[in-house]
Amino acid sequence: MDELKILRDRLDALDAELLAKAAERLRLVEAIAAVKQARGRELRDFRREREVLAKAEATANRLGLDPRLARSLLLSLIEHSLARQERIRMRQDGAGGGREALVIGGGGRMGRWFARFLHDLEWRVRIADPAGSPDDFPLVADWREAAASSALILLATPIQVTAERIMELAAIAPAAAILEIASVKTPLLSAIAEARRAGLRLASIHPLFGPGVTTLAGRHVVLIEGGSPEAAELARSLFASTAAELVEMSLEEHDRLMAEVLVLSHALNIGFAAALAAASDSHARLLSISSTTFERQLAVAREVVAENPALYFEIQRLDPHAAQARRAFRRQLERLERAVEDADGDAFAALMEEGRRWFDRREEAGA
Repeated sequence: MDELKILRDRLDALDAELLAKAAERLRLVEAIAAVKQARGRELRDFRREREVLAKAEATANRLGLDPRLARSLLLSLIEHSLARQERIRMRQDGAGGGREALVIGGGGRMGRWFARFLHDLEWRVRIADPAGSPDDFPLVADWREAAASSALILLATPIQVTAERIMELAAIAPAAAILEIASVKTPLLSAIAEARRAGLRLASIHPLFGPGVTTLAGRHVVLIEGGSPEAAELARSLFASTAAELVEMSLEEHDRLMAEVLVLSHALNIGFAAALAAASDSHARLLSISSTTFERQLAVAREVVAENPALYFEIQRLDPHAAQARRAFRRQLERLERAVEDADGDAFAALMEEGRRWFDRREEAGA
């Protein structure tokens, strides 16, 4: 037992040393961020990241370590480094300049994320939400009154409520720039048209990430100008100091693409998790025999079913292309089932080949 304690004490000391080195690395990251900012360099350097990962894998090989472990550790450190650099740059840029921002629906998960995000950009954030105000942001009793003194109004409300709020804003016509973040845009078309007639400075954005992200590196944000260049430019300025990729498109294209990006992927994972729940009670047994593919699918499905059911139901119900996406998925499942029942290996292989060709085209488009 004494020998075991000695070994464990040495292990604890090594863990502490590793954490100290990680902290030292983050301090170096802050210095690098300052140099990048002064030189007008982009926040993310993909070539540098590839170099860091390649060196880590080579070093691991020399030390007799699994290169995958080195890659995993460095990827985690890179993500935290990017998050640190983002926060530094956001505070330095101070896009808000101390102006008032009102987050309607700021008590929800994405509302809370945007409240903190705007705060980091030096906006003076206020919250309008019957659920209360998170993180000690000031809570306003009447959002209509607060809208008059705000430079930015962000709508982080359910899709149908967002349409109602836009109509109400059109009636009072505040001078603020207005951004809405609904996951489906078609239910907002009438309200957006009314906003244009009223002269509102309104643009639509859609953050394609959840409220748990620590860095926007590699994340996408959709921007739809909606007839107001001023509001669209403000939206661009919010993400200018981050590593997020801003993708601009029309309202119509947005919902068509979201039928595949959100509707199809959500339906797949909800169905997968529900099928597991209905099939058996072998939770513990599956821990000992699950495969790599199964574990990866479990991880994604677990995240999906932990999300807000009301929001995910709205996405399935309100996207006008949703039923078509689900039908397409069902047709492919039926093809797979027929191929297996008919012992038709060629038909089964054709399904997999079609999938491979789709991925090949996607890679070619990104080359």
